[in-house]
Amino acid sequence: MRYLVITYYKKANGETDEAMDVTKNLKPRDIQCANVILDFKKLEVVKASMGGVQVPKVFDNVVGYYRQHYKSIIDRLFAENGYQILENAPTEESSEQPQQEEVQNAA
Repeated sequence: MRYLVITYYKKANGETDEAMDVTKNLKPRDIQCANVILDFKKLEVVKASMGGVQVPKVFDNVVGYYRQHYKSIIDRLFAENGYQILENAPTEESSEQPQQEEVQNAA
């Protein structure tokens, strides 16, 4: 599978419902109706809009948001397209700590 397709629907009572689909190929209906389309082969946001408002197409931010809700599916999409998930990627703070410790131990 290559694409994560998310579509929001308005219910009769005014609430919003979400439908999520994983697909190998995009259909014209997906491109017209979906609110969010993520391409996990090219690591890009094909489409991102919420209520007619365009959302910034930053792949990491959009995937990070939906990964909270669909972690296993998104991890599987990354794996099927040849990418690894780094759970504990080093941050600036964690990469600076060992250097500070080395300086303290040398003094």
